[in-house]
Amino acid sequence: MKLSNYGEFPADLPVIAEDELFLYPFMISPLFLSDEKNINAATKAIEDNSLVIVCTTKAGKEGEREYDSLYDAGVVGSIMRKVALPDGRVKVLFQGLARAKSINEVSTEPLIAHVDIMEPTEVHTLKIDAILEVVREKVRTLSAVSGYFPPDLLRTIEENHDHNRVIDLICSTVKLKKEQAYALFVEQDTEKRFLDLIDYLIDEIEANKLQKEIRTKVHTHIEKVNKEYFLKEQLKQIQKELGTDTSRDEEIEEYRAKLESKKKKMNADAYKEVNKQLERFARMHPDSSDASMTQTYLDWVLDIPFGNLSKKSLHIDNVKAQLDKDHFSLEKPKNV
Repeated sequence: MKLSNYGEFPADLPVIAEDELFLYPFMISPLFLSDEKNINAATKAIEDNSLVIVCTTKAGKEGEREYDSLYDAGVVGSIMRKVALPDGRVKVLFQGLARAKSINEVSTEPLIAHVDIMEPTEVHTLKIDAILEVVREKVRTLSAVSGYFPPDLLRTIEENHDHNRVIDLICSTVKLKKEQAYALFVEQDTEKRFLDLIDYLIDEIEANKLQKEIRTKVHTHIEKVNKEYFLKEQLKQIQKELGTDTSRDEEIEEYRAKLESKKKKMNADAYKEVNKQLERFARMHPDSSDASMTQTYLDWVLDIPFGNLSKKSLHIDNVKAQLDKDHFSLEKPKNV
């Protein structure tokens, strides 16, 4: 189906508003029409055997069908089929033929606009082919980090030499915001379209690389946590099979908690030495003699009231009286 089969341009054409997507000339797309204005526009195009222009609503204007709520550029094409659905909507199959610009509003019921075809500017073949190769290289890179482009589409982009068709193919695949899509869509200078597209592809490559890096780090962290969990569970099971008292782990954790609670009030060297002995104890077999001795040391040192100072003043006479009370005889040590 050719554009030339439908008469001269500029021409007055019914307007269908699309809320979500920018359509492109090569597309054959199903459109689901639920509001009366869109349905009336499609019906008029079919009755008059005329083309129709599909324009996207501006950002924040979704659902509105007034002329000023639509971007002033869209795709001119034909309605190949129209089917009424049971839920009241109408499904039409639309074939895009050319990029076009809406010049002014002609009527509102249905919405009709005066439309002219957007012709691309002439290009310098060698220069534009060099830019096209850069675009293809960026597409290959983006495909490697994002998965946006299926193999068939990549092959089409590699083999196609219609410059604006290549741009439209890429734009229809990547995730463009409406403002970005409109700026690339409405530009008639093919070289500038390519250069603007390259800028977007570079930004998208960096964003996808960052997302991939974050996903990899999160996955690695989750794997590490899961590995530690399963190893600990295996260790518990082995200890259970060997008849080892698993309460020892809880005991060691209690020692660690006590040590950490006293850390701020301890001398740095004292903390380092106690922590060293605690780590040794954790590695020892619970039935060894060294383990028993080290545990006694830990019990003793962690009972020392680090930082808890008595407000009571000490006098030598009071100390002597307390020693005599607590320890009978031992005269020589007391006098040293």
